[in-house]
Amino acid sequence: MTQTKLHAPLVITGHTNADFDALAAMVAASKLYPGAVLVFPGSQERTLRNFFIQSAVYLFNFKNPKDIDPVSVQTLVLVDSRQRSRFPHVKAVLDRRDAGEAVDIHIYDHHPDAMDPDDDLSFSTGHVEAMGATTTIICRILQDRGISLNQDEATLLGLGIYEDTGSFTFPSTTPEDLEIAAWLKRQGMDLSVVGELLQRELTVEQVKVLGTLLESAVTHEINGVPVVMAEVSLESYLGDFAILAHKLLDMENIRVLFALGRMQDRVHVVARSRTPDVDVGLICSSLGGGGHAYAASATVKDKTIVQVKDELFALLFSHINPHILAMRIMSKPPVTVEATQPINDAVEIMTRYGFKALPVAAPGTLMCEGVLDHSTADKAQSHGLGHIPVSEYMQRDCAVVTPHADLYPVMEIIVGQRQRLAPVVEDGEMVGVITRTDLINTLIEEPARIPEMLLPEKSRERNVSALFHDQLPRPVLALLEDAGRLGDELGVPVYAVGGFVRDLLLKSPTLDLDLVVEGDGQAFARAFAARHQGRVREHSKFKTAVVVLPHFTINANQPPREQKVDVATARLEYYEYPAALPTVELSSIKMDLYRRDFTINALAVELNPASFGRLVDFFGSQRDIKDRVIRVLHSLSFVEDPTRMLRAVRFSQRYDFRIGKQTLRLIKNALQLNLLDRLSGHRIFNELKLILNEEEFLQDLEMMQDLGILKAIHPKLEMTPHRKALLEELDKILTWYGLLYQSPTPRRWLLCLLAMAATWKEEELLALTVRLGLSKKEERELVTLRRSVHKAMDLLKRWCAGDKSLSELYGIMHQTPLEGALLLMAKFDDDCIKKHLSLYLTTLRGIQLQMSGEHLMDMGLPPGPIYTRILDSIRAAKLDGRASTLAAELALAEILVRQYWDAQQQPGS
Repeated sequence: MTQTKLHAPLVITGHTNADFDALAAMVAASKLYPGAVLVFPGSQERTLRNFFIQSAVYLFNFKNPKDIDPVSVQTLVLVDSRQRSRFPHVKAVLDRRDAGEAVDIHIYDHHPDAMDPDDDLSFSTGHVEAMGATTTIICRILQDRGISLNQDEATLLGLGIYEDTGSFTFPSTTPEDLEIAAWLKRQGMDLSVVGELLQRELTVEQVKVLGTLLESAVTHEINGVPVVMAEVSLESYLGDFAILAHKLLDMENIRVLFALGRMQDRVHVVARSRTPDVDVGLICSSLGGGGHAYAASATVKDKTIVQVKDELFALLFSHINPHILAMRIMSKPPVTVEATQPINDAVEIMTRYGFKALPVAAPGTLMCEGVLDHSTADKAQSHGLGHIPVSEYMQRDCAVVTPHADLYPVMEIIVGQRQRLAPVVEDGEMVGVITRTDLINTLIEEPARIPEMLLPEKSRERNVSALFHDQLPRPVLALLEDAGRLGDELGVPVYAVGGFVRDLLLKSPTLDLDLVVEGDGQAFARAFAARHQGRVREHSKFKTAVVVLPHFTINANQPPREQKVDVATARLEYYEYPAALPTVELSSIKMDLYRRDFTINALAVELNPASFGRLVDFFGSQRDIKDRVIRVLHSLSFVEDPTRMLRAVRFSQRYDFRIGKQTLRLIKNALQLNLLDRLSGHRIFNELKLILNEEEFLQDLEMMQDLGILKAIHPKLEMTPHRKALLEELDKILTWYGLLYQSPTPRRWLLCLLAMAATWKEEELLALTVRLGLSKKEERELVTLRRSVHKAMDLLKRWCAGDKSLSELYGIMHQTPLEGALLLMAKFDDDCIKKHLSLYLTTLRGIQLQMSGEHLMDMGLPPGPIYTRILDSIRAAKLDGRASTLAAELALAEILVRQYWDAQQQPGS
């Protein structure tokens, strides 16, 4: 039974994760708005939650946000914040106001403006003023209007003021807070209740966490202001984390504190300041939180503590040094290259001046169009592409700053976005450039201010050992742990890499294990196989090996299976010319990951015991997985290996990711250079085969058509309306057949490739097999299947015009491979034929005789071809309903055996 929503024209509510001030301000506002419905948004503070559950819900009749009909709300009163992002529980009401409906917003708040002005809600009525508590603001209005309170109300309102002012010890405390406290005391405020609720005894767990915060606390001098950073990592959520920050602040007499607690997938930041030099409310607003100048907090999702600290340092340095502007540290005038100039010119300029990158300008102007890295330009030259315009391989959509920008946006571009330089633009044209060197020289006096991502060879660290334990079968986890132990014994770092790590982060783990060793991978593979009773297949040219464990048990309820572990030596691959096979050299894990196709596959997890589970991410791979984007690691990726174009399509459809804009542009560039023509057909076919074996093969082919890849592989492969319609029908047939769970499974690549060439002449199909480098066996299978389909199609048309006996249908289809039967179902529009083909696949082809050849032997029939002919005749009779029992089969067999002997007696037999 559906519960009716509460009609509530007037609603009062506070921000999510409410504290005592928010709760008290809601109750105080209810005295200004008689008849209003109070909506409690929820809280993470344990003491507040307990108090609310035990008392406030009964005393002040709060409602749950889910109980309110948002369409009925005409006036919405918001207290203790005006940031839209902090009121998700009334989003439906705010959306109505945005859509132009008559919803009146009233706001009472003591916090400063948000960093993002678009986040601050506009309002028609209310009061915003810098006081120690929002409750103070509303109480002054109650006092002026002569509105009295009872003891419970006065006590709750006093509780909000006492907590938000730290019992009047915070620098944010104002004279008005003290005056209102005196007024509340005269109204009956019970200070013993206030003291009891604010007296927070620490639990054993909280004491332990406080100890960790104390041990981790480090003081950083930022422009003369001591800032303390303390951190702790927890596996589960810990309530009242803010209390620990208060304790730490008091125990160590700290002026500015940032306490960071990683809890599950979030980093909770509690910030306190006792100096006007640091506005922690402003800092936390930049992190997506809020507060006022002296006390604030934020919750950051899907970032590590290291990343949050990096951002905090950048924000602190920017705000404590507002006088350092982009115009003061930029290099001017900017040295640029025009987008239409050849790459050779760019290399010459960068070599002459010793630049790592150049801003790219529109022809004849200083308008910024992109950035070109020296490494990319060098690679392009080595591939003979120095004559290509700079615009083809530059980074487009680059971020820029204005001359009056402070250091924070500069650091965000160079550190967060990993852009080699930040063009400084005024009135649409570049007036200077800030390089990574410029930034480091500015920060070098205080190394603590330099985010770790700026430091060379530093990866973004995160430990994913919990994912290993949660998602992997115990035997597989034990195998990886032992690989790490063996690495220690041999003195080499060992990593799980690539798709295994990607799928782990996507929470769809695979058992295809790929290991990389920073050392001799083949020696490691031999030792690993020996301790697990496996065997090794080595590939010396690529310094790789495959360890095969023939009797690996994953589940006690399942029989042992063969488990393969690919082992590679950390290696650098370089390509001597476009589309060439790679040349291999020994390298580090960073360079090994850099050679991979896309960022989502450029991840590694260390397996050595001391750092088991440490995720290695040099290239922003976690961000791209979160953003669901396919991105190459460098601009010449498709030049070096054009098959990556097909892989980009396959990964995009398999994981429902989008291909990044820059990566799409680079695909189109590679197609314009006709790089697929330089590849051997076999390499193209291997990738095409993988695509056709995907369940989403049709979407893959449509994307390849849109990008022009199909035409580049072979002009006749383009997706015509007729071909698309046939493939769509085939997709439905394959889905239907898959739900039958029958054996054998069709060879999808063979079926799809034949469907794409369904209307071709045989010589055209043979030309395609040559272009794709099919083996003689694969070519024979494709041609034979095509012929059998054509033959069956003609026979089925005649069968449909005849008596439609099931035995004749069986005779036609029994000679046709499974793939041919599925293709015929897709090709025929005739419902009668479709229905009978379905009957054949689901029933007829599985019908078995109850009798066997032994029965014929008992009848005295000598073994020979006659056995097959008689059994086929009996099966035909069974299909047509003329031999449905064993007795009927045997009776017919006796007749056929007598006919055989009679024929043998005829003259000339």
